Amino acid sequence: MQTLSLDLTVASIAAELPGAADLFRRSAINFCCAGNVPLRAAAERAGLSPEELLAALEALERAAGRDAPEEIGPLIDHLLTRYHETHRQELAFLIPLAEKVERVHGDHPAAPSGLAAALTALRDELEGHMMNEEQLVFPMMRQGGATRVTHPVAQMRREHDDAVRLLHDIEHAAHGMALPSGACGSWTALYTGLRKFTDDLVMHMHLENTVLFPRFEAPAA
Repeated sequence: MQTLSLDLTVASIAAELPGAADLFRRSAINFCCAGNVPLRAAAERAGLSPEELLAALEALERAAGRDAPEEIGPLIDHLLTRYHETHRQELAFLIPLAEKVERVHGDHPAAPSGLAAALTALRDELEGHMMNEEQLVFPMMRQGGATRVTHPVAQMRREHDDAVRLLHDIEHAAHGMALPSGACGSWTALYTGLRKFTDDLVMHMHLENTVLFPRFEAPAA
C-alpha cells in the first residue's frame, strides 16, 4: 500500500491495511459512505488526535503479516488453508444468517437491508478468484515461472479492487456493523462473524498484494 500519512483517505487505508477497519469502527470514523476524506480531517471530526491515530495505524502496519511464512511455497499453503478455506466456510454461515436477520428484522430502521445480496456477490467474486489462484496462478508460482505469471497477477490485483468495492457495499448495508440496542443473538452473531470475515479478507489481500505478488512482477521503473 501507499506510505501511511495523514493525507491518505480513510477508505483507502481501511481497504489495504489489516486491522484499520476495526480501529476506525471503534473510533467512530466512517470509512464507507464518508470515507473519501483525508485521515487528518476524519480524526479531527471524530475528536481524535490525527498524530495519535496515525501512530496506531503505523503499529498495525508493522504487525501486518508478521506471522505469515516468507518462502513462496509455505506462504501459498498459508493462504490456502488460513484464508481460502476459511472464507468459504464463513460465507456459507454468514449468508443464510444475513438472510434470516433481514427477514426477521426488516422493519427495523437499522436492519442490514441488502447485506445478504452483497455477501452473495462477494462470495461469487471470491470463488472465481480463488479457483483461478488454486488451479492456475499458484501452481505457476510454485514452478517459479515469473514471466508467465505477470499477466495473471495483474488480473488478480484487479479482482482485489473489485472485492474492495464489494466490501464497501457490505459495510454500508450493515451500517458500519453497529448493533442497535437490544439486538438479538442472531444479529449479534452476524456482525461478530462479519467483522472477523472482512478483517481476514483485508489481511488475505494484503499478503498477496504486498508480499506474494511483487515477487512475480517487474520492478517499477
